[in-house]
Amino acid sequence: MIVLAFLLLFPLVSVSGQSLPEWYIPLREAIYEQKLSADEIMPVYNNVSNRAKASLSGAAQYIMLSRCEYMMGRAYQYEEKKDQAASHFEEGIIWAQKALELQDSAEAWQMLAENISQSCAVRSVSYAMANGLKVERYSKNALTIDRRNAAAQIMIAARWVYAPSPFNNYRRGIEMMSAIPDESNMQKDDFFNVYIGIGYAYLQQKNSAQARQWLQKSLEVYPTNKYAQSLLAKL
Repeated sequence: MIVLAFLLLFPLVSVSGQSLPEWYIPLREAIYEQKLSADEIMPVYNNVSNRAKASLSGAAQYIMLSRCEYMMGRAYQYEEKKDQAASHFEEGIIWAQKALELQDSAEAWQMLAENISQSCAVRSVSYAMANGLKVERYSKNALTIDRRNAAAQIMIAARWVYAPSPFNNYRRGIEMMSAIPDESNMQKDDFFNVYIGIGYAYLQQKNSAQARQWLQKSLEVYPTNKYAQSLLAKL
C-alpha cells in the first residue's frame, strides 16, 4: 500500500484547482520543511484550523479542516507516532466525507484519498488491505471532476513507486510522475512530491545518477526536508 466565502483581506493561492487562503500556507510549509517537531507545529495547526472555522463555511470549511488534519497527521507520522497520526487522518477522513455529503468536488475526493492513503501506512495491515484500493478509486473520482488535480495524479502514480514488491513498477511510476507537470496545476508541494517520487524510484532501480538528479531537485524545493536528505545520503 502507498506509504506518501474566503476572507477578502487575505491573498489567495491556487492548489490543485482550489483557491486557498494565504494563512494556510505556513502549516503546509512547516510540514514539508521539517524544521519543527510535531509539538511545535501544533500551534500552527490550531491557528489554521481556527481560521478555517471562522472564515469558511460549508464544504469549503470541511475540506480545509480535512487538509489541516492530514498535515498534522503527517507531522506525527514523520516522528513515527502512529497512534496520533492515525487519529488525525481519521478526523481528516470524516471531514472529507462531510464535505462530499454537501457537494461532490475534486478537492473533497482528493482529501478523502490522501487521508486514507496515509492511514494505510500507520494502521494495521488489515486496515490497509480493506481500504488501500479506495485511494486510487477516490483519486480517479477527483480527476473525473478536475482532470488537472495534481495531487490525485500523484497518488495514482505513487502506487507504482511505493508499493512493495511484486506490486510496484518503478518504470511505470517514473513515466506517470514525469508526465504530471505537463498537464496539471502544479504547486510547490506537488513539485516536491513528484521529484522525490521519481528520485525514490530511480534509487530502487540502483540508478544513482538519475536518483541524485531528482532528489537534488526535490531539495531545491524544500532544502531542509529530512526524508529527501536521507534518500540522497544513501547515494
